[in-house]
Amino acid sequence: MIAPALALAFGAASLVAQAPSDLPEAPTPNVATINRTLTAGTNGFPILTATPAPLRLSLDDAIDQGMEYNLQQVLAQQNERAIHGEILTVGNALLPNLTAQVKSTAQELNLAAMGFKPSSLAGLDIPAGSFAEIVKVNTTSAQVNVNQALFNLPAYEFYRAAQKAELVAQLTTKLGRGNVALSVGTQYLQCLADASQITNAIALEKSDEVALRQATLSHDAGVGINLDVLRAKVQLQNQQQVRISAENKLAKDKISLLRLIGLPADQELELTDTVPFADYGVMTRPEALQLAFTRRKDYLSLLAQLEVAQRTQKAVRYQRLPTLSANGFYGVLGETTGLYHGDFVAAGKLQFPIFQEATLRGETEVANAQIDKVRQQIASVKTDIDQQIRSNMLDVQSNAELVRVARSNVELSRQELSDATDRFSAGVTDNLPLVQAEATLAAAQDRLVQSEFQYNRSKLALARSIGVVETQYKSYLGR
Repeated sequence: MIAPALALAFGAASLVAQAPSDLPEAPTPNVATINRTLTAGTNGFPILTATPAPLRLSLDDAIDQGMEYNLQQVLAQQNERAIHGEILTVGNALLPNLTAQVKSTAQELNLAAMGFKPSSLAGLDIPAGSFAEIVKVNTTSAQVNVNQALFNLPAYEFYRAAQKAELVAQLTTKLGRGNVALSVGTQYLQCLADASQITNAIALEKSDEVALRQATLSHDAGVGINLDVLRAKVQLQNQQQVRISAENKLAKDKISLLRLIGLPADQELELTDTVPFADYGVMTRPEALQLAFTRRKDYLSLLAQLEVAQRTQKAVRYQRLPTLSANGFYGVLGETTGLYHGDFVAAGKLQFPIFQEATLRGETEVANAQIDKVRQQIASVKTDIDQQIRSNMLDVQSNAELVRVARSNVELSRQELSDATDRFSAGVTDNLPLVQAEATLAAAQDRLVQSEFQYNRSKLALARSIGVVETQYKSYLGR
């Protein structure tokens, strides 16, 4: 009883301790679908198939489905069930153990083999012919057995420790939900950024087609040079390469998003949300830190693990105390075809541990080491939380400034391209300034898209470091 309970208390409490504390990189989720079609696969496992029509997917839908069907989440939930079952097993030591049984036996006894012979009846005034050496006996009994621990402090403390171990498992599941929200949200924002890059590339490609047409008309009219035409063709083809690369990146990132939420890789997606942008509401670092200590699941799990270890330590110490239990039965017994009579046993047992000091000291040392280990982890996680919040707040502030600068740069680059286009159309200059202005605009647009993506991702990372990303990601993204 003691060894399995000790293993449960320590084993279940170590679940979150194995999770990495470097939060922003979340584990890759798996499984799940929205409006999924299932077909029978080998060994009875369902196979996901794509729907014919494109699937309209919002950020909320993606995160909800990831949280519900993520493989790590499913496994964590099954682990909760397993630990709950173990708790019932541990708690059974404190409950009455009541069993009922009915037994019927048929026996044939050789009395001679047992030493009973006719000569043994001499002097008992029993006729010799009435003694049978072979005897058949048919008996039937029915009884109710009961066992009850009356005083067993170690079993009680192990049961309390197991209850806290279940809380650790629940917090592990909730920690995984935050990881899913971070990874799915980040991947969705990456797809939106890819779509913006494609839009910008298509717009510049159309502008390059107009510039090529103008250069060709000028050359045919004898007022332009062939170098302008060649330069315009090169610029158009460069922009086509940019568009093709952006389309390929979006396709690959959509596949990654599909796998994060469990959809088949060939499912067509239509992202319904646009790139969010909103200034982050000011929250001071002390406020964020205080909130994190009440919401971070890894920190709360360590606190629960500490209580598990302390309960286990007390249980090990209480093993030096005696235990008191009662057991017995009541029933009837008699010949199968004859009369029955009641029979019972009532017994109490007081058990003292003797010559177990080495075992008890060893278990105490293990429990003390576990307590020290968890306390060190708590101190480390508190420092990690502070470091992560500071770092993510700096990222949010700097990325917000980068977005503002990038937007201004895009506007200036558009004005520069417009002026260069007018000068080329008027024949004042060749198209070299036009090509340079377009390259400048393309770079500015790329930086803007990346800045907005980094800004939104840093806000998600901040929400994750505080421990509220799974419930408040909309507020942090400004949706």
